[in-house]
Amino acid sequence: MIFKNINIEERMEHDNVKGLSIVLIENGQISRTKNYGYLEVKSNREVKETSIFSACSISKFLTGVTAIKLIKRGLLDLDKNVNERLATWKIPENEFTINKKVTVRNLLSHQSGIKDPEGSFSELNSDIGVPSMVELLEGKTLYCKNPIEVQCEPESEFDYSDAGFCIIQQLIEDVTEKPFYQVVDKLIFRPLGMENSYLNTTMLKMDNKNFSCGHNKNGKLVDGKYPIYPYPAAAGLWATSLDLATLVVELLNAFKGESKIGISESLAKEMITPQRGKNWAGLGVFLDGSGRELEISSMGWGVGFQCMLFALPHLEKGAVIMTNAELGVHQLKGIIGEIYRSLSKCMLS
Repeated sequence: MIFKNINIEERMEHDNVKGLSIVLIENGQISRTKNYGYLEVKSNREVKETSIFSACSISKFLTGVTAIKLIKRGLLDLDKNVNERLATWKIPENEFTINKKVTVRNLLSHQSGIKDPEGSFSELNSDIGVPSMVELLEGKTLYCKNPIEVQCEPESEFDYSDAGFCIIQQLIEDVTEKPFYQVVDKLIFRPLGMENSYLNTTMLKMDNKNFSCGHNKNGKLVDGKYPIYPYPAAAGLWATSLDLATLVVELLNAFKGESKIGISESLAKEMITPQRGKNWAGLGVFLDGSGRELEISSMGWGVGFQCMLFALPHLEKGAVIMTNAELGVHQLKGIIGEIYRSLSKCMLS
């Protein structure tokens, strides 16, 4: 019914998309799921509700939710200098940090003055191994060859940054004295029943029957089949579309003061509020529209995978769309964009 203008199977075949999973949210609840295709080309492993995809940069949405949870607990502060609580590494002070400091707020909204070095934050290279966050932030690994530092005054520019979320990860690990994945597992995954979500993927057997392989724009398997990004807070999440939809529903619940895991209503609203004059930038999410038609979104694009989630908080509607294909074009220009536009039109009608 909702895809009356799209023949999903035909579009998948045309775009060489091997597997696709969609979850719809209506009335603040998960309403239905639709799964298509296979987890691996030339296999019989069908996409199911338990199928796990690389969420890539949708990890930043999860990190945003985790951060506001820790703010509620008093372990983080939205607007204080993060160097006050960073312990194992600190942001170097320079001419750009004299008047304004780096905060959780400007890190989550990509306005900290941190810019990613060119060619940084690639997928895991098994010959190099997993870097520590401190090594990475100090520019001592091939994943990031330059030290991370502030390159313009905080909140003067918008620069999409993986490095900024690596700083948030290190901050969370410093204040909790636990690995990031353990913090998220305790505060988010377990309380919400997100049993098929993983951040510590290097310890998993990635050939588990539920894990999807990545495919390129020609429908061929990518090298290694299961690309991993060793920066959990920025891009390391593997999850089912159903688990991601559960996280979206939790934010929608928090927005109306009904969080299951203790996220404050005021912080949930702050998360989806334009930050520092940038009407598209929330805290760990992107924004579009206003009033009752305000839309929040998060997208992921990595080797072998593309995905998207979006929601209309005031209308309590949304969707998660995950594929195991990297089409080489922006999500909104491929099959994900077609599905998104069809769903969005229905939701607003």
